[in-house]
Amino acid sequence: MTKFADETLTEIRRDLHRHPEEGWKEFRTTALVAEELDERGFDLALGSDAVVVEERLGVPDDDEIAAARERAKREGAPEEYLDRIGDVTGLVAEKRYGDGPTIGVRVDMDALARSEASDDDHRPAREGFASTHPNEMHACGHDGHTAVGIGIARAFDAEGFDGTLKLFFQPAEEGGRGGKPMSETTHIDDVDALLALHLGLDEETGTVVGGYDRPLSNAKLDVTFEGEPAHAGGAPNEGRNALQAMTTAIQNLYAIPRHADGKTRINVGQVHADNAQNVICEEAQMRVEVRGEDADLNDYMMQKAERVVEHAAGMHDVAYETSLYGMTTTFENDGFVVETVMDAAETVEGVTQICGRSPFGGSEDASFLIRRVQENGGVASYIGIGASNPAGHHTAYFDIDEAALDIAVGVVEEAVRRLAVRL
Repeated sequence: MTKFADETLTEIRRDLHRHPEEGWKEFRTTALVAEELDERGFDLALGSDAVVVEERLGVPDDDEIAAARERAKREGAPEEYLDRIGDVTGLVAEKRYGDGPTIGVRVDMDALARSEASDDDHRPAREGFASTHPNEMHACGHDGHTAVGIGIARAFDAEGFDGTLKLFFQPAEEGGRGGKPMSETTHIDDVDALLALHLGLDEETGTVVGGYDRPLSNAKLDVTFEGEPAHAGGAPNEGRNALQAMTTAIQNLYAIPRHADGKTRINVGQVHADNAQNVICEEAQMRVEVRGEDADLNDYMMQKAERVVEHAAGMHDVAYETSLYGMTTTFENDGFVVETVMDAAETVEGVTQICGRSPFGGSEDASFLIRRVQENGGVASYIGIGASNPAGHHTAYFDIDEAALDIAVGVVEEAVRRLAVRL
């Protein structure tokens, strides 16, 4: 019997919430989902069979990966599936029920690198299912998304549909690191329609959004400045100050002109310089992100950011290196799918409000899977399921109303059935 066999979606979500795993470290989550879906007769593609390994972005170092695998083993990940996963997380599960179209559903699995609130004002802490991992937390609802993916597989157990169901359990959504490598596999090639979903997004439980449109394109750039150390009092002229180059870059990154053709954004979210106060800094690091309303605007911001970094380094006579940490693109949902989701939502218990299209202010790497399906002639939509989150996404107090889990399963199940008939 699988670990999750007798557990409700709420119990599954809470188990995953207690054991959050950052991107490319989702070994326990992937293994437990694989065990559950294998038992239900799905064909599984795991690890390097689920993503294009060479296209991964923002991958932790080998020691971190090894430590995450060992932790997953200690915390009950079935070893058979850990062995099949290897060192790469991710899962695509497929089951053919009939001769009709192939419908894909994408959910993400990863947690964030942040600490969770531990006081009684936070329900997971109060009720005993808060994170047990320091500086890792499901602060965006991906624990719920994973539970919903299992729920969708369960929903078709009793009575399938005339088609093939393909479930994409994607790693490393945070930072935009896992969508592109999963989208470039052959698993996406035969998908006629794709549904991606997100819980919460500040919508009340019972609200269904047929399609969140036009997320901002996004790119995250890691920058390292390399200078020369020197005694700050005795011989400051002998040093080349990496920290000064970084602060010059930061000031000028925020000065990049915004573009007349649409929304553009920039932020420096992380800086680091492990340096004594009496030493000219020899190394400084920062993580920058840019966004644009479309790919061209995102490229504009990226080119300007790289130019600022180059010349800040030159001004202070230091070397620099950049690497792409993550990226997303944008998309527009297909009206046919949005309408199908809205029609499906009308039949689902607990749904109280149905919205059509809504703009999506953030970024989302399901964009790569959606775009690939559309480029191949298929259709797609990114669905919102309200969950009355009491605090904003990515905060220490984030939580969801677990009633939203069954609503999400119901909406997706009914939408899949209707798409199979309408396509």
